[in-house]
Amino acid sequence: MYKQLVDSNDKAVERGLSRQVLDPNSRYYGGTIDPYTGIAWVNHTTGTPTDMCYWGAALANPDSIYYRNEELLNRLLLATEFVLRNQHEDGSISPGWTNYHSPPDTAFVVVGYAQLYQLLQQQDWEKLQPVLNNMRLFLERTVPVMLTGGCHTPNHRWVLCAALGFLHQLFDLEEAVKRAEQWLAEGMDITPDGEWTERSNGIYNAVSDIMLIHAARLLNRPELLEPVRLNLRMMVYLVHPTGEIVTDYSGRQDLGSMHDLSPYYLPYAILARMDHDPLLANMAKWAGESLTDPGVCSVNSLIRLLLEPELQKIYEVEDELPKQYEIMLNEHFAREGYLQQMTSAGHYGRISHSRMHTDFGAPVARIRNHATSITIMTEVPSFFALRHGAVRLLAVQLASYFNPGYVPMQQMDRLPAGYRLTGEQKKGYYAPIPANQLPDTAKTSTSPWYVLPHQIRELTHEQTFRTSAEVVKTEKGWKLELSGDEPEEIMMQLSFVFGDEGELSSGELLETSGGHYLWKGETLRYSCGEDWIELTGGEVAHLAATVREAKLPDRCKVVLVNFMTPFKKTIDITLSPTMVAKL
Repeated sequence: MYKQLVDSNDKAVERGLSRQVLDPNSRYYGGTIDPYTGIAWVNHTTGTPTDMCYWGAALANPDSIYYRNEELLNRLLLATEFVLRNQHEDGSISPGWTNYHSPPDTAFVVVGYAQLYQLLQQQDWEKLQPVLNNMRLFLERTVPVMLTGGCHTPNHRWVLCAALGFLHQLFDLEEAVKRAEQWLAEGMDITPDGEWTERSNGIYNAVSDIMLIHAARLLNRPELLEPVRLNLRMMVYLVHPTGEIVTDYSGRQDLGSMHDLSPYYLPYAILARMDHDPLLANMAKWAGESLTDPGVCSVNSLIRLLLEPELQKIYEVEDELPKQYEIMLNEHFAREGYLQQMTSAGHYGRISHSRMHTDFGAPVARIRNHATSITIMTEVPSFFALRHGAVRLLAVQLASYFNPGYVPMQQMDRLPAGYRLTGEQKKGYYAPIPANQLPDTAKTSTSPWYVLPHQIRELTHEQTFRTSAEVVKTEKGWKLELSGDEPEEIMMQLSFVFGDEGELSSGELLETSGGHYLWKGETLRYSCGEDWIELTGGEVAHLAATVREAKLPDRCKVVLVNFMTPFKKTIDITLSPTMVAKL
């Protein structure tokens, strides 16, 4: 693993050097161009600090072909000067995609920059001093914004704590400890089963984990490792057999997109060695197999391994990771009780520049039988997803014209051979505002809608739409039984979202103008290589190609089933015989 990281880091050095701006007249002089935007940034992902970490790790490592390479050292010095020029007067940076003068994005850079600084500081090489001087100056300038700055999202708090911990370590700042304690006093936003608020298995779980590991060490708060352990144990059950992370129900931008275990490498490796835990060690090994480079600035694995050489050898174990399991996450979490406390919180469900994440703690079922992997979930557009060998059924989503858009399932209960999901939506109308409560503008020639006190309108003619889906195991695969009654004559649409890499080879299909398919009937087969699944239950009771507010994904094969309320709809899913789940 270590040799692989060294080799991939050397290749990353080459790529970064080719993108560095060497024209002294350019505003980006010394920075490295982000290939996605054509701009040089100071951020922790696609920005210059990430390339600096690759370069610094190579310069400090005798196993690198760039060890103490003076040309690379000169390039690193130019990069430190670019970073200083692009640091705002308040000490913050602006990452480029949004969040201008951003404390949390500055914190991400601080975490990576501080570790690189510590690694370079250990080198007995006088020529590094100008680089170290510039890096230390950048870090010193961040102190005011780290001591006063706020955040947007739950995980940002733990990034800020890690950054404050590094600043405390470097500059002996007690104020940094006090500020971190203010964030930590808010408590850990994690369920007993190990799920963080943002339900972001692909990105932000791993961010919270590694940042709290740093904070635990730097702030002398070992209890901060307990929620990390919970999440790392939960993640054992949230990876498909191929190593793809389950992102079907994320509350962030990784929703439904491809992510692997690589961001979890450091958390698993550090905790496995600390705890002598064979399960975590096996997960570290699996995560390490996904590493194609050491990682971005804030989570550069090679720098951490050079700072902690004992991590270069994973705690060896013979036990295997579970390949057969059925688990329901958050089954006993008292979510309704927490939701009821929102009223007393005083924010009325409104928050600026972020989300309330009321889906936190919603139940999720995970079932695996070797190469077959099932996710059944609530509070997101999709309620069912399946991997079967190379076959990817990315989502099964129910949409309606009642409250136009997807119908999220809110409750999940166990059945003898599966799960029952239920959802409820309400929609009504609003009466005139009483005359004695109208604003003065109502009596003038212009009465804007947005100044009327809509909150006091009386609700009338409210309608309730209830749906359910039973997801049941069968001898040959799975059965989906959906039902919904009133109101009548609601147009419904069930979408099956398949990976674009496979082929639809049967089924009576009508192609829509958007490139999707209405499935009229007959058996539908989707195959990828030698693996396939077959579905029955197609219907076209109306011709709507989409449901308003229910955007269908691009770069996927989407098959639609259209029906009307009241409905009792059955979809049978048969798995190719060589891999039929036997749970």
